[in-house]
Amino acid sequence: MEAHGSYDVVIVGGGTAGAVVAARLVERGATVCLIEGGPSDVGDERVLRLRNWINLLESELDYDYPITEQPRGNSRIRHSRAKVLGGCSSHNTMISFLPPPADFADWVAAGADGWTYDALLPLFRRLRTNIVPVAPRHRNALTEAFIAASVEALGVPLVEDFNAKPFVEGAGFAPVGYHPETGVRSSSSVAYLHPLLDHPNLTLLTETWAYDLRLDGDRVVSVATSGGEVHGDQFVLCAGAIDTPRLLLLAGIGPAADLGARTRIDLPGVGANLLDHPESIIMWEATRPLPAESAMDADAVLFVRRDTAQDRPDLMFHIYQLPFTVNTEPLGYPVVDNCFGLTPNVPRPRSRGRLTLADDRPETKPLLDFRYFTDAEGYDDRTVVDGLRLAREVARAAPLRDWIAREIAPGPALTTDAELSAYGRAAHHTVYHPASTCRMGAPDDPLAVVDPQLRLRGLANVRIADASVFPTLPSVNPMVTVLLVAERCADLMTADPMTAT
Repeated sequence: MEAHGSYDVVIVGGGTAGAVVAARLVERGATVCLIEGGPSDVGDERVLRLRNWINLLESELDYDYPITEQPRGNSRIRHSRAKVLGGCSSHNTMISFLPPPADFADWVAAGADGWTYDALLPLFRRLRTNIVPVAPRHRNALTEAFIAASVEALGVPLVEDFNAKPFVEGAGFAPVGYHPETGVRSSSSVAYLHPLLDHPNLTLLTETWAYDLRLDGDRVVSVATSGGEVHGDQFVLCAGAIDTPRLLLLAGIGPAADLGARTRIDLPGVGANLLDHPESIIMWEATRPLPAESAMDADAVLFVRRDTAQDRPDLMFHIYQLPFTVNTEPLGYPVVDNCFGLTPNVPRPRSRGRLTLADDRPETKPLLDFRYFTDAEGYDDRTVVDGLRLAREVARAAPLRDWIAREIAPGPALTTDAELSAYGRAAHHTVYHPASTCRMGAPDDPLAVVDPQLRLRGLANVRIADASVFPTLPSVNPMVTVLLVAERCADLMTADPMTAT
């Protein structure tokens, strides 16, 4: 059944990237069909109110993916993926850093020719997302104490605006995509799509799930969805680092060694190189009630260079005014409401995982094996142990120590590297940054899935634009990087519509 005629461009996934690509192409005159598996966010205060993000996890607006058994990590982790227009930008904390220049140098070195910091900086400056440091009205004494203690204990600089110049280490309030006067998130849906919803060349299909690609030779002719087939001239997959490779695998595009007789295009890199930012948690009971003021309960950040010869931070921390007891309670730690925590995070993890299909049924969730803390050098493990120690140094410094009644987890009795490693890995969680499962690379890279123009190998009219194309993870929260990929995709499509290939 053909559901909706034919379009210049069909975009699968109305999330962080898909909303941007759709808006830019609509503005440039293309007829666009945007397919989103979840409902619209328009008028939904649960979604629009940034500080409510925590209540969206494991809700009906969450695909809620489990992970496979982890030999060295926390197997209880659930990966939240937003099931709503705007995707994870409608679901997350909207912490929005422009990555360090060296992160993009790594991309170029990995075969992403042209993806330099200087080339992407103009795209950052044209983003429509309203990105500002946490506003003074949302700052509070606890987060200010954390920032001051970080500067005092570790000697890092105080940063007023992490995005004002090329990224450096330091402590400060996070840059956030929101409207401080209202507390409404500036998601890609709000910033890009909402103003265009009545445009005649935009067709928006919400609560419509794509599960297959129909091929004719080296071209996709339609997307099979829960609402029927959608035909187009060009296709952009923006379903995210989990659902983009999942869709390709369901369509028979991926490793022939896994797909067997169902293989239509042998692309070994689909689902490989699964990355995430793992982070652990250290929590303290507060000496007084936590302040009410906050933008989204994770307002301040700390970046540290353990190795001062490095050109960018190798440890990241967020401070949370939320009890992250979901990971510590199963380990026997008490549940304390009046508590806060720091989350030592691995900015450039070396462990690599893999996404595969459990079976060939579209409704079956994929298998996500992140292989947390399995890198041969033990780098990821060491980073978390160092992070727990540095967090304790910050906690001992004024004025943060005045907020602390006791350390709840891991507890002061755990002091050795072995003890902190065992705790840090058992209690670790995710900040929901899966990436790199369809990574970009050079023509001679056997595991690259897309080229530097984001074109899918083996098909003449398909691009991918989401976190799955990252050659490596940025050292910071990846929100801005996804937006940059989307902006560049729209430019590439305008310059090279692939109609003649």
